[in-house]
Amino acid sequence: SDLRHCRDAVQVIVDDYKVLFKFLSSAFLMEETKEKLVFKCVAERLTLAITRILENMPGVVDVRFAEREPAEKRSLLSWEQKNSCILPEDLRDFYLTTDGFTLTWSVKLDDECVPLGCMTINSVGRLCPFLQPVSLFSLPNAPSLADLDWEESSTQSGLPHVPVAPHFDARSRIFELDSCGGNGKVCLIYKNCTPGVVVQQSEIWFLDRSLCWHFLTATFTAYYRLMITHLGLPEWQYAYTPYGPSPQAKVYITLSSDL
Repeated sequence: SDLRHCRDAVQVIVDDYKVLFKFLSSAFLMEETKEKLVFKCVAERLTLAITRILENMPGVVDVRFAEREPAEKRSLLSWEQKNSCILPEDLRDFYLTTDGFTLTWSVKLDDECVPLGCMTINSVGRLCPFLQPVSLFSLPNAPSLADLDWEESSTQSGLPHVPVAPHFDARSRIFELDSCGGNGKVCLIYKNCTPGVVVQQSEIWFLDRSLCWHFLTATFTAYYRLMITHLGLPEWQYAYTPYGPSPQAKVYITLSSDL
């Protein structure tokens, strides 16, 4: 199908994305005019192909990519110092290429443009902690997200290669990469945290609307590949949950496969 060919083509494009980001990072040592030129070229490499593929798919209209400047290195250092977390190298390279990512596309149904796909990575400024500090004036017995935590069951902990889910308390540091249009949240997760201690190891997890965690990828590079491959279709992250996308989202997926 056209969608399968599209995804195969995208797979080839994103395979070298990390190399491109590293190239751009080193290019920041050049003078300002050359920096801007290099950034523009790499940004086009990262987005032009998928944009052209979408534009050439029958029924797809209004493909929009929001071009952004690279994040400043000092803003990345400030984020790390403020949150006591080291950004993964691939995500750091991404932000040194473009401070966030937004690509949307629509389909034409009965002469009406219907928004369908949305691919988003929050900027550094919007890479905020999912859990805000508890107010000192909160009631002592007030419920909180930490109440949803429970110890992993013996069946889960006994299974090999099953990542331990994040916690809603101080044991995990959670940062929102994508709000998923209200259908959940894709988060950058640091686990096994100790207050005041800098952590480095991170993973990408999906928090569904019932506040259950689902592992997506071990690296940002792998997540970026998933996002592009699924074309930003609604609820695509639910394909990595036991119950899958909603019936309405399945209709959208079927619709896109017929384009």
